Amino acid sequence: MYNETKKLANGIEIPQMALGTWFIDDDKAAEAVRNAVKIGYRHVDTAQAYGNERGVGEGIRTCGVDRRELFVTTKIAAEHKTYESAAASIDESLEKMGLGYIDLMIIHSPQPWKDVNQSDNRYFKENREVWRALTDAYHAGKVRAIGVSNFLKEDIENLYDWAEVKPMVDQVLCHISNTPLSLIDYLQEKGIVVEAYAPVAHGEALKNEKIAEMAEKYGVTVPQLCIRYDIQLGTIVLPKTANPDHMRANADVGFTISEEDMETLKNIEPIKDYGESSRFPVFGGKKA
Repeated sequence: MYNETKKLANGIEIPQMALGTWFIDDDKAAEAVRNAVKIGYRHVDTAQAYGNERGVGEGIRTCGVDRRELFVTTKIAAEHKTYESAAASIDESLEKMGLGYIDLMIIHSPQPWKDVNQSDNRYFKENREVWRALTDAYHAGKVRAIGVSNFLKEDIENLYDWAEVKPMVDQVLCHISNTPLSLIDYLQEKGIVVEAYAPVAHGEALKNEKIAEMAEKYGVTVPQLCIRYDIQLGTIVLPKTANPDHMRANADVGFTISEEDMETLKNIEPIKDYGESSRFPVFGGKKA
């Protein structure tokens, strides 16, 4: 089990391997979390938009491991763009999960989902209001760390100099064939930890012959190669699955990709279409 950690700007340790729970139904989430914790996972990622916070919270409460040893992330739904609605949603997440506190809470997207990839409006003023709500929750001890997701450089700049508490993470689409290298460099220079979601490209990486050939070279599966790639970029990685066998395999990434092969993987032709999933990520099929 890969169990390295990264340190956030406020000194909190965050496990680098997380269980992603997108598309895991609420009534199945608790068992998925318990299985993951049994395997060795100590970080679980959910969101208001996933509709499974209640189940994730139940899994954390009933997994048999001390709450203080576990790290739980959730996200303010992208539609909340006022202080009042964001603050209310934070309290609702706390109540649904029943955990007393949330380790990391982030803004799910700078734009409401209806505007993702459809509008030039980056909601700068509104995101500052949501950030105020997160900052107040942080000072109140409701959340231990705060951050953002799907934020581009301009979105970070809107908050960074203005904010009393700086964003501690940015969770972004990042995988072989779509790696926002300039954004990663910018974030890391700012001391913002990068989290990589969809490490297997919403399944599209499984169809790529060049990725498959590289995985075969290392004697690993395509998902293992993809996860290790994101780890070597210095990111938190969030593979999603409810299957315990896949959980074990995803966390069995103790091998090292050579620098030469990392460069090759960074330059694989970008995926242009994610099918039904393409509406969700901000970056779409483009390099950011």
